Parts: sequence; structure tokens; C-alpha cells
Amino acid sequence: MSIVAFKFPWSRKDVHGDDPYWDFFINTPPTDLTNTVTELIRNAPAGNIFPTLADIHTPEIMAHHLKEMAQYFGAELVGIAQLETNNTHNPDGYPFAVLCAVRAEYDPRVSPGIGGQVPVQNGLFITFVLSAWIRELGFRASVAPHLGAETLAAQAGLGTLNAEGRLVTPQFGAKVYIADAICTDLPLAADG
Repeated sequence: MSIVAFKFPWSRKDVHGDDPYWDFFINTPPTDLTNTVTELIRNAPAGNIFPTLADIHTPEIMAHHLKEMAQYFGAELVGIAQLETNNTHNPDGYPFAVLCAVRAEYDPRVSPGIGGQVPVQNGLFITFVLSAWIRELGFRASVAPHLGAETLAAQAGLGTLNAEGRLVTPQFGAKVYIADAICTDLPLAADG
């Protein structure tokens, strides 16, 4: 009786290296943006803030609950940064920014195809639903694409910035995507 060794195709490092369809999926931007969900989520209006504040726990417990909720929605790393309240980049005076990160096999900045944009789509979903949850608690929350999420993620202790200004984490190295920051007045305990 001879033993046959099984070879799994997904165990190779680069299983798609010579596949032109995969290359197109990762690197070719869609000709029609309605073929993606990113524009749909980006352009969706934020909901109303519930008029009655929810009874919440201490800022430390609330931060823990918020991180668990973000992970439930798909975030792999979550951090909270303290914001300067009298800053031109923060005209609404939000005290906190919530940063959510997902693993990114391909860098969305250099992989504009539908497949390369999956981390962006995941990040948009997480921040949209998480900010809606915060508003349902009666607190302000808005997604802020202009805040420099990678710098805030480093401030929140998710990793460090490399020479190019990219976040590098202990868990994923540079293969990570930081979604747009959620600015909020929900009482939280900042990290970092």
C-alpha cells in the first residue's frame, strides 16, 4: 500500500500569480461604480440621533462594549483615540475617534479592482453600522474620512507608522486597512 501526499492548492503562497482573471479582479477599477457597494455606503445619509440618551456604564466599560460591537460587525482591531476638541480638523468638537481595522491581503491604495477594494467595503460597512448604533444610544457619531485614520490608529495603540506613513500592526504587519474614523461624543476611555 502506498501513501499519496495530498497537495492543497490554497497552501501555496501565491496561488493566483499567473491568473489573468484574478489580476483583473484585484487591479482593474470598475468602469461603472454602481457595480460596487463602496459608493452606495459612502453616499448613504447618516440616521438621526435618538432623542433620549441611553443609560451607559463607565467610559471604560462602554469602550469595551463598543470594541466588542465593532468586532461583531467584522473589525479585527479596534482602538479609541482622544481628539483635540478645539481643532480645525474637528469643528464639531468630538472628544473621541473610533478606529476599526481589517486585514487587507491587497493594499486598496494600489489595488483598485473590486477584489482589491474588499477591505474598503468591509471598513465602510463596519463604520456605517457602528456609528448608527452609537446614534441609537442617543450620542453623536459621524464618519470622518478627512481625519487621518492611520495616524489616529497609531495614537490609539493599534500599531506604529512606518517610513511611508502606513500603519504596521503586530498581528498583520502592513497588511491592514484602517477604515475612516468615527468621531463621537459617546463617553469612552481612550487607548494608547
